Amino acid sequence: MPLIPEEPQIHESAQGPRVTPATGRTAPTPRPVPGPRPAAPPRPGRPGPLRPASPVQRAPRDVAATKPGPSGPAAPAASAAPQIQLIPASAEGALDAAEEAVDLLLESGRAPGEVLVITTGDSHPWAAHELSFGEASYWAQHDAGDDVFYMDAAVASRAASRPVVVVAVNGGTDVAAATALPLAHSRAGALLIVCGDPQKINSVLGAGV
Repeated sequence: MPLIPEEPQIHESAQGPRVTPATGRTAPTPRPVPGPRPAAPPRPGRPGPLRPASPVQRAPRDVAATKPGPSGPAAPAASAAPQIQLIPASAEGALDAAEEAVDLLLESGRAPGEVLVITTGDSHPWAAHELSFGEASYWAQHDAGDDVFYMDAAVASRAASRPVVVVAVNGGTDVAAATALPLAHSRAGALLIVCGDPQKINSVLGAGV
């Protein structure tokens, strides 16, 4: 008979120590968890070493992933064409519209040397004034690239590329506009602003702006 009460006592003692090690095991488990977490932040901080490591381990899959990579930069290269903005204006008001556009560009943070203005009709007063001192000094200012430069469409082929080109369709022949607009488009690095009659401009560019 005394053996019977001893057996439940043995079972109870066996259950007791089993619970204590379980609690003891749960305590150390959160400690190793923070260990790998600090190792994660340095990884995003250095994306360079991770990318070469992955292609070495998975050569076939990573090579396929790298192939579409170069196609990605090819798309922005196609979009490198300058944006075109059209400011409707009459031939008489095209030059004033161009002046306002230049003022807005400078106020927005554009450097004066980044802006080129081309006129298809009468010369800009600044260009006429500077040319009175001779073409050498006039083109020297163009080459310096320190300030907004104004020129006629007839000599626009000598213009160097600038981030922004503003065209004032302030008269002149259709041939002058047809020559100046494509040339201005090729000289504009980021933005082409055209001030003039929208129908005439669209017919010259061959598409709606």
